[in-house]
Amino acid sequence: MSVKSDPLSYPPRGLSREEAARYVGVGTTKFDMMVADKRMPKPRKIDGRTVWDRVELDIAFSELPHQARENYFDKIFS
Repeated sequence: MSVKSDPLSYPPRGLSREEAARYVGVGTTKFDMMVADKRMPKPRKIDGRTVWDRVELDIAFSELPHQARENYFDKIFS
């Protein structure tokens, strides 16, 4: 049986700890701290694998506070 190739490229939905940390722009130690203090989501289990949901990471990242000074987006969305 042959497998049809897919012309579309899909980003992975489930990320390893290292990939999840890199995705949000921090090291693994900082990422672990952010999961522990609930700024980032807990992982999911797929059999024996531990993975982070990329969509949940996006949502958690969007909830992080902005830097204190006003920026371009603050002016637009205020």
